[in-house]
Amino acid sequence: DAMSIADLVGNMHTQTRAAFDSVEACLPQIQSFVEALVPRMQRGGRLFYIGAGTSGRLGILDASECPPTFGVDFDKVIALMAGGDGAIRKAVEFAEDDEEAGWKDLEAYQPGPLDTVVGLAASGRTPYVLGALKACKQRGIPPGCVTCNPGAELLTCSDYPVVVAVGPEFLTGSTRLKSGTAQKLVLNMLTTSVMIGLGLVEDNKMTHLRPSNLKLQDRARRMIMEATGLGAEQADQYLRQHGQVHRAVQAYRQSPNQPSKD
Repeated sequence: DAMSIADLVGNMHTQTRAAFDSVEACLPQIQSFVEALVPRMQRGGRLFYIGAGTSGRLGILDASECPPTFGVDFDKVIALMAGGDGAIRKAVEFAEDDEEAGWKDLEAYQPGPLDTVVGLAASGRTPYVLGALKACKQRGIPPGCVTCNPGAELLTCSDYPVVVAVGPEFLTGSTRLKSGTAQKLVLNMLTTSVMIGLGLVEDNKMTHLRPSNLKLQDRARRMIMEATGLGAEQADQYLRQHGQVHRAVQAYRQSPNQPSKD
């Protein structure tokens, strides 16, 4: 509290950079997790995030962006948070302290052995998350976790632990800082790698995105034009008819009226 503004922002930036180094150290854990996760999701499995506070909100953010980005159904990646959806904006006191509530929330989705439940907890000791992962392990539902505590109890009930050891926060106990940054980086890698593994990306393009606004419609149009050589008006026609880039391009390539490339 005695630092100048320049020192505050400078030191916080330095701390944030440390989060990137911590994520780099656990890349092999992320790789192993993705390699195990993709085959189960190819067979119909779902990915669940379960967390509280900042960790829970990060899970909701990541899950909510998968359908528009990759065109998956809204029940393919599901995020649950202690206190329910209302806790996204306003903290629900003591919700994270109920060790039975996590499994109760999960149970409503009838998770099975093809599903994967990822506990998100910077401290690694949140009862809501711990209870859920313990219940999953007992029932043969593969649990994973993302935590920032190398000695966390959460690791004892996780088949796929990702431990991002960021160290003490700039503001003691404020895990929305380094810990939150590190968890966001891990979730970015996790779902993006999985969706690529599921064939929902071509080259480096989001060919399965849902063109649900003008910006995404323009992006979809340009991808179709690039893949087919069509003009903007024709690309729009294909997009309107087929709904998504990959379907529009496939329809064009199968069209008997497609010009010969010879």
